[in-house]
Amino acid sequence: MTFTDRALLIIKQIPEGKVMTYGQIARLAGSPRGARQVVRILHSMGKKHHLPWHRVINAKGEIGFTDEEMHAVQRFSLESEGISVSSDGRINLPLYLHQPETSKRMYTP
Repeated sequence: MTFTDRALLIIKQIPEGKVMTYGQIARLAGSPRGARQVVRILHSMGKKHHLPWHRVINAKGEIGFTDEEMHAVQRFSLESEGISVSSDGRINLPLYLHQPETSKRMYTP
C-alpha cells in the first residue's frame, strides 16, 4: 500500500465531530514530514474519493484556508458536526482531535 493509499484510508476514517491534522495523517501514513503531501492529496483527490476534507486542519488547530469562501465552507461544515470554531478559525485540539494511534500498525508499511 502506498503513502497515498494509507493517507486516503486514514482521512476516510475520521469520524464526524472530530478532526485530524495534516502532519498527524502524514505520520500515521508512514511519512512524518509529509504534511504538504497530505494537502496535495486532499486537493487533488478530495472530490473523487468523497473525502471529509473539512475534518483536516493545520497543526495549530486552525482552518488552513486563506480564501474567505473556502474558510467559511470549512467552518460551516465543522460547526454542522458540532465542532466549535472560534472567531479566528481555531479548533480546540484537545477536545476534538481524533487519535487513532492505538491502531497505528494498520496504517504503516
